[in-house]
Amino acid sequence: MTMSDKLWSLSLSAEQLRQTKVCRTSKMNIYKYASPTAFYSLAGKMIPWFAIPAALLFIAGLYVGFFIAPTDFQQGDAYRIMFIHVPAAWMGMFLYLLMAFYAGIGWAFNARLASMMAASISITGALFTLLSLVTGSLWGKPTWGTWWVWDARMTSTLILLFLYIGFISLQAAIDEPRRADRAGAVLAVVGVINVPIIYFSVQWWNTLHQGATIRILNKPTIAPPMLAAMLILLAACWLYSVAVVLVRVRYIILEREQNAARVAAVAV
Repeated sequence: MTMSDKLWSLSLSAEQLRQTKVCRTSKMNIYKYASPTAFYSLAGKMIPWFAIPAALLFIAGLYVGFFIAPTDFQQGDAYRIMFIHVPAAWMGMFLYLLMAFYAGIGWAFNARLASMMAASISITGALFTLLSLVTGSLWGKPTWGTWWVWDARMTSTLILLFLYIGFISLQAAIDEPRRADRAGAVLAVVGVINVPIIYFSVQWWNTLHQGATIRILNKPTIAPPMLAAMLILLAACWLYSVAVVLVRVRYIILEREQNAARVAAVAV
């Protein structure tokens, strides 16, 4: 091997070593945010990036839905409540899956931040589920002639709300946070089975609800302005959820870390 080949080999080794250090450093920087105290400051910086676009999308989606989308030839203008009802229903189901995922991670790996995220998601998910039930009743009155029927989708959505309330109640009833997280995780993971029941209820049973108008593999069956309004408001609800969850998890971090500090001070 010539001297130039040796120098080339050494330069390659040095470059590989530098890249390895950079890779390890980036991984360490990512992993450090698994700590609640480190994530607290990151969450504070992220909140405006989600809250401001959420507000703008809410305004745009409501304008498109209530002023641009055409009147339905069967339901008239009563159908416009769909632009609030459908995104709320989707978010209620999605946030429950996300809550169960974080709760399961916190339970399996004793990850404090994951359990805190599950606790912060629960209230937002419960509010969206409640909103979907209320708007569904308001939509059902002029369409079906009744506020409520015990069909499969409405009943399973009500059960979803009870699962949220049960999770929140367990968190509040148990004083020790880790025990509360484990108890809530069991309920959240078991309750996941209700989400596919809600989604497929219109296919499995004969219900008053219409089938899905938006499918991934098929062309949507609604007018483009209606679809645009729904998707805009769905994005707004998603961004709003992220912002609110980040705000709430910061409060949970403060509360739990301060309590931990008090316990440690008393023990000393």
